[in-house]
Amino acid sequence: MSQPLPLRARAEAEAARLPPLLARAEHLAGAVLLGEHGRRRSGLGDDFWQYRPVQPGDSRRLIDHRRSAKSDTQFVKQREWQIAQSVMLWVDNAASMRFASEENLPQKADRARLLALAVAILLNRAGERVGLTGAALPPRRGEAQLSRLTAALLDEQAEDYGSPDLRGMPAHGRALMLSDFMGDVSAVKAALTAAADRGVQGILMQVLDPAEEAFPYRGRTIFQSVGGTLTHETLKASDLRERYLERLATRKAELQDLCAVTGWRYQLHHTSDSAQSALLWLYRALDGSLGA
Repeated sequence: MSQPLPLRARAEAEAARLPPLLARAEHLAGAVLLGEHGRRRSGLGDDFWQYRPVQPGDSRRLIDHRRSAKSDTQFVKQREWQIAQSVMLWVDNAASMRFASEENLPQKADRARLLALAVAILLNRAGERVGLTGAALPPRRGEAQLSRLTAALLDEQAEDYGSPDLRGMPAHGRALMLSDFMGDVSAVKAALTAAADRGVQGILMQVLDPAEEAFPYRGRTIFQSVGGTLTHETLKASDLRERYLERLATRKAELQDLCAVTGWRYQLHHTSDSAQSALLWLYRALDGSLGA
């Protein structure tokens, strides 16, 4: 039975977006200097760490006879212990993320996906497991996982604003959430509180378009949500500017306070800013939390 043309055309369009996004993320990740992500402790592993003198209770099979033959002391060869962490991603795919105030600026969704996938690439290279929250994608390693992540990140939803979904988050794991967080803040509070109760810590990155910070609108203006469910017309948009900026400042403060209470980290990123700088900050912040 032949496949309906509209469905096939959509599938081909979605598939065509995969290589460019993955290629851009690979390029962005390649511009970031990788640090040593493993934690150096003695234990099970493949990499040599150090020699130490034999101690009471050490098994004789642990003695390195070649090193011991060079002195009067017997030595044990220790290996580095590297524990692979699970880092879960939640990237808002709601309609509000598809906003861009200018043609030369990326949509918020595009920047969030790019950063999330580039982070996943860096973490994968460092030996960490990466997945998507919800029922989307359990944490795994490998190139195949990166391809699955790319495909899953391109999904979109019709709702105007997204709500964090931290289902599938392993206890004591790490998480990265990227969104404009313009929706119901109580949903964010519930998600972070539940995550903190399970020992999950991570990063909340708020992605905004510069126009959402500056509110440059004047005169008669029709404001419409990207999803098309909300519309507001005004003859004097400038009269709304002060109240809007106050509400935006309040939202930022709420997010920062929530992160402080739950042990998460908050970061604001504008789509007009450098994606490379944002990625470097994210990777260092995750590296610090993973090594804690």
